Amino acid sequence: MAEEAGAGSGGGSSSDRGGGGEIRRGVGSVSVDSLESRWVFPGEDESEIEDEDEEDNEDDVPYGAGVDSEDEDSPVQRLIRTEPHVDSFDVEALEVHGAHRSDYEDVGILRRIIHAFQTLGVVFGDVGTSPLYTFSVMFSKAPINGDEDVIGALSLVLYTLLLFPLVKYVLIVLWANDDGEGGTFALYSLICRHAKVSLLPNQVPSDARISGFMLKVPSPELERSLKIKETLETSLTLKKLLLMLVLAGTSMVIADGVVTPAMSVMSAVGGLKVGVVAIEQDEVVMISVAFLVILFSVQKFGTSQVGLAVGPALFIWFCSLAGIGIYNLLKHDASVLRAFNPVHIYLYFKRNSVNAWYALGGCLLCATGSEAMFADLCYFSVRSIQLTFVFLVLPSLMLGYLGQAAYLIGNHNRVEHAFFSSIPSGVFWPVLLIANIAALIASRAMTTATFSCIKQSSALGCFPRLKIIHTSKKFMGQIYIPVINWFLLGVCLILVCSISSINEIGNAYGIAELGVMMMTTILVTIVMLLIWQINIVIVLSFLIFFLGVELTFFSSVLWSVPDGSWIILVFAAIMFVIMWIWNYGSKLKYETEVTRKLPMDLMRELGSNLGTIRAPGIGLLYNELAKGVPAIFGQFITTLPAIHSMIIFVCVKYVPVPVVPQNERFYFRRLCPKSYHIFRCIARYGYKDVRKENHQVFEQLLIDSLEKYIRREAQERQLESDGDEDAESEQDTSFSRVLVTPNGSVYSLGVPLLAEYVGSNNTISEVSTSEEVKPDSATDSSASDAEHSLERELSFIRKAKESGVVYLLGHGDIRARKDSWFIKKLVINYFYAFLRKNCRRGTANLSVPHSHLIQVGMTYMV
Repeated sequence: MAEEAGAGSGGGSSSDRGGGGEIRRGVGSVSVDSLESRWVFPGEDESEIEDEDEEDNEDDVPYGAGVDSEDEDSPVQRLIRTEPHVDSFDVEALEVHGAHRSDYEDVGILRRIIHAFQTLGVVFGDVGTSPLYTFSVMFSKAPINGDEDVIGALSLVLYTLLLFPLVKYVLIVLWANDDGEGGTFALYSLICRHAKVSLLPNQVPSDARISGFMLKVPSPELERSLKIKETLETSLTLKKLLLMLVLAGTSMVIADGVVTPAMSVMSAVGGLKVGVVAIEQDEVVMISVAFLVILFSVQKFGTSQVGLAVGPALFIWFCSLAGIGIYNLLKHDASVLRAFNPVHIYLYFKRNSVNAWYALGGCLLCATGSEAMFADLCYFSVRSIQLTFVFLVLPSLMLGYLGQAAYLIGNHNRVEHAFFSSIPSGVFWPVLLIANIAALIASRAMTTATFSCIKQSSALGCFPRLKIIHTSKKFMGQIYIPVINWFLLGVCLILVCSISSINEIGNAYGIAELGVMMMTTILVTIVMLLIWQINIVIVLSFLIFFLGVELTFFSSVLWSVPDGSWIILVFAAIMFVIMWIWNYGSKLKYETEVTRKLPMDLMRELGSNLGTIRAPGIGLLYNELAKGVPAIFGQFITTLPAIHSMIIFVCVKYVPVPVVPQNERFYFRRLCPKSYHIFRCIARYGYKDVRKENHQVFEQLLIDSLEKYIRREAQERQLESDGDEDAESEQDTSFSRVLVTPNGSVYSLGVPLLAEYVGSNNTISEVSTSEEVKPDSATDSSASDAEHSLERELSFIRKAKESGVVYLLGHGDIRARKDSWFIKKLVINYFYAFLRKNCRRGTANLSVPHSHLIQVGMTYMV
């Protein structure tokens, strides 16, 4: 494997860093708060505390607070504390109130009303504008041959509306959220936490101790769940297939973000043709283009501002739908209420056969926006979305469709613009205005969902890094991605200008929506089997029924692909390829770095000076490797004339949880003997965490946290030595009882400090890893030596800090070997290299002066 190296320096721009909230964790069958000091005995098969990196655990390395290592065969009974050590240095997160999942809970009445308006403006815009075009598209495929056709089509629409938005999403899918996060990647991250199915091998056992994991490990009694978990973890094919399904669903969400604005805006603007006879289709397209440009231009103002501004407008829209529906029912024909009898669906298919099957694609448009309710869940609570949909949105939609059907009973030839034609003449222009506003709001629904989905996929290594702007200082998760925003606008304009027919755009709309729905059905089924562990009959019923119905609808829209829908399929395929290439390249790069990491034998041979000059100062070496010493460190040693007296390997890592709590953010380990002064720090973030920091604050808090870690390490070593003395006096004991903290620290229960708790009630309820246990220096000379050693190391750290902190950035690139397959060369050397060159570099995540940066590059041949 060949390699190249080069050194340089560069600057960076600011990034965001955020915090977590108070998240509850399930321990066995009991949920405990992550901030409480509670200890539990694990089961016999508990393997949470295991060897993370054998190379790091040399004999001359002190065994302390950072080492996760246990001999699985040793007869040691362990107690594991549910709260990881407080090791954070990110006070910026405390300013992000949205770090808590309860942002939209425990608020006053006025705030709840504001949230309700924001929910309308953000979540329900898409499904709320479906009456503008559903009947028009349906009857363009299956012309009306009599009043019974109107009743049959209405019955089909009503039950589709009840089946997908209400039953599937509001009552079932919304509960499959990942701690309040919705969408395809939220489901994937939820599955990744309960089964090791991620293809990126950067997981470490300490990740599972984050309280946000909320693991509910399948119990031994539920053999089905255990077998499914084992099958997913051992089958590489199933892992790849699962990832492919997730990427396919995500690409359809992005495609939805393109076709939703085109469909909603053009259908609303098309109402002008009813009010002004002289308006032509070309003029409708031009006005739609202008509206779309305005729409995407205001996207940067954020969800809270825009949602609150347009929420009342959408409330008026839903009231207008209901009012017009009631008016038409009373004026034209109330007999359309017969459509609630599902037998009319059967009669509709019996009369129209193939044409009725074609009409399924148009019927599905009444359920568009269902996925947006789930994907936009990060902005609002499940309960608020459910209540708003059931008590406002659903009744208004049903009344709107009933009113249109009542109007069409006596006006079979007015189907092209059924909604606008059914509006009373006295309120036509006000309703047209509010309809266009509602269409613009609907266009934002899938756009915000697209932003959330792309951020999640990028955090989990499936999308190139992009600039993400957080539009709210109060609530995290409300984001804006400029590149994606303008990219969606460009593709949307191409779609509108090339396909000016509402019917053809409706076909593309159905393809994108059904693609997401089917992927969601499969992923939720896995969640039911693996996590919810509900009855297999219920799971199979859900899968067979919903997937069967969705495939039936999908067969209808696929028949219309040659009419122009192929454009959206091509776009989704391009997005899928981009995500797959990025994931494949990232996985290959990480695996290569793991195999090329420096062995600990080499570090020992180099000695504490590392074969070079150790200059005063601290070097923070950023690298993606979560275990061992990265190979890029060897390039720093050989390229630079000297290396810093203290080295800290910093790995910024995203874990499959929405938010990592503030006190569980960072994980420290000592990699080499004490004289080397080399540490590792893993900074763990959830996929919705906000990263925002100033480098000076970062440095100071880093040093403070490191000092706490070293103090705790010294305390634990003293406890171990005391425990060893007690163990020697009890040689007839078959095994010793110790406490193992989540960071791997060992507390002997023979120590008086801990034994008094065990002797009273066999539990330890208030022991903090950050508490300082001061030994009696007057009676123990070894304790005095340990205290002097601790002070010397702390003094060394402070002097190194005074000498300065330098950021060492290691950039590893990969190239395919000459004997590789042509496809691999094309993917790695051109496509992946292009994406890496044009994506947001790691330096953009640091706010560091140019003079404090040193960069070294390394190329791996794979």
